[in-house]
Amino acid sequence: MSERVRRDPLLVEPEWLALHLDDPLVRLVDIRGIIKPPDAPKPWYLAQRDAYRRSHIPGAGFVDWTDDIVEPTAPIHMTLAGPARFRALMERLGIGDAHTVVVYDDTGTIGPRLWWALNYYGHAEVCVLNGGWVKWQAEGRPVTADLPKHPPAVFTPRLRSEWRVGTEEVRAGVGDPGTVLVDCRSPGEFVGEIGRGTRKGRIPGAVNVPVARFIDSRGKSWNDLTEIRKMFEAAGVTPDRRIITYCNAGVSSSVGLFALKLLGYPEATNFAGSWYEWEADPANPVQTGS
Repeated sequence: MSERVRRDPLLVEPEWLALHLDDPLVRLVDIRGIIKPPDAPKPWYLAQRDAYRRSHIPGAGFVDWTDDIVEPTAPIHMTLAGPARFRALMERLGIGDAHTVVVYDDTGTIGPRLWWALNYYGHAEVCVLNGGWVKWQAEGRPVTADLPKHPPAVFTPRLRSEWRVGTEEVRAGVGDPGTVLVDCRSPGEFVGEIGRGTRKGRIPGAVNVPVARFIDSRGKSWNDLTEIRKMFEAAGVTPDRRIITYCNAGVSSSVGLFALKLLGYPEATNFAGSWYEWEADPANPVQTGS
């Protein structure tokens, strides 16, 4: 690793990555995709494999976030792939236990999903490229259409349960003053005006911190962390409480968790099944309105 340009443990700048494109211990993953608004026609979730095939950062493999890291037979939509499926994907990409993984997208709001999944499966050497594809291109850095040819690797899933909670733990957190549920979706989804599920609304007692506000809309880089901290604090999300993030499918909730980790919040985790898992049980209450 260069002494001149160091890598942040979570968020890496293009300058660092440019110096490490040929590093055999670095693996790069392109996870570009699209999340449409809830009131747009389906499908809401799309991968950008064709864009990857046209041009990508040299050495990057591609992950279809709507399929490759999803368990196809799970009853809850967009459930994270199980350990066997996830391990097979990582090994196909040439990602092994010793590699540092750098993830990028073109929105700032999908890459953290893979960052979270890797941490959940015990691979902590993973970071997100700040500004992703947009910033990389804006800085005139190299791109290619060539597909990478990485040697075989061995990836060992080591499940870390503290990175994920399910419905039972969320139920226990509702009404608990030591726990705060953070709804990472848009305000319209939070109050129940629009939604992706069968039911509309939020988990009772949750607070709304929309993660779209964390990312610069033009450059797709992360905004100032001081301002992001203020957004959390204004909603009562403080480091002394246990924090559970959620959204619809566990993608934006991963962005929220990533932000909390950037800020150094010690007790934060992801309700990975999110709204799709919560609303699947009719016994789970729903709250609407402001």
